[in-house]
Amino acid sequence: MTPVPTPIPSRTQYVLDAIKHRILTGQLTPGQPLVETELAAQFGVSKTPVREALKTLAGTGLVVMSQYKGVTVRMVDADMAREVYDVRLLLEPEALRRAVTRGASLDAARDALARADTATDTAERSLANREFHRALYLPCGNPLLGRMLDEVRDQAALVSAVAWSADPSWEKEAAEHREILRLALDGDADGAANALHAHIASFVRRAFPDPLAEDGQT
Repeated sequence: MTPVPTPIPSRTQYVLDAIKHRILTGQLTPGQPLVETELAAQFGVSKTPVREALKTLAGTGLVVMSQYKGVTVRMVDADMAREVYDVRLLLEPEALRRAVTRGASLDAARDALARADTATDTAERSLANREFHRALYLPCGNPLLGRMLDEVRDQAALVSAVAWSADPSWEKEAAEHREILRLALDGDADGAANALHAHIASFVRRAFPDPLAEDGQT
C-alpha cells in the first residue's frame, strides 16, 4: 500500500507559510539569517514548529541549513538561476502544450493574470505571477509532471524576486503573459508552448546574463 503522507501540524504549517511568503515577496532577503528564537517570538509559538518549518523550507531549496552559519535564506546567483530555469524550460512549455491539446480549462490562468494586472504592490503581483504559471502547467494531464514543476516553483519565485528587486520588468512580462494566454485560449498548443519557452528563456537571460554567451564563446 502507498503510505499516506503525515499531515503537517497546524502551527508548523502557519509558520511555514508565513516564512515562505516573506522570502518570496522579498521581506526576507537572500543570505539573511533565520534565528529560531526570534521567529518563534514573532509568531508566538515555541521553537519546535519553527524548526520543523525551516527543515521543510530547506527541502524545497528556499533556505540553507549550515552547521556553522545556522539557517539562512538561500543565496541566488547566476548558476542557481540557470539550473532552476533550465528545468522550467525543459518541462513547462511541454506541460502547457499538453494542457492546450487536451482542451483543459485555463480560467485560473486568466484570473491570475487579472490579479497581477490590478496588483497594488510587488508582493501581490509576485504571488499572482506564480499562480499564472502554475495554472498553465497544472492541467497538463500528467500529475507527476505537475509535481515536478511544483518542486522548482518556490526556487523560481525566489530567483524572480531577486531579479525584480534589481530590475523591475513587470510590464514586459505582463505583455508576454497575455500573448501566451491568448495563444493557449485560441487552441494553438505549439504557439503557446513556444511563446512560453521564449518568455522563460528571455527572463533568465536578461536577469542573469551569461558573459561567455555575450562574448560569443562556447
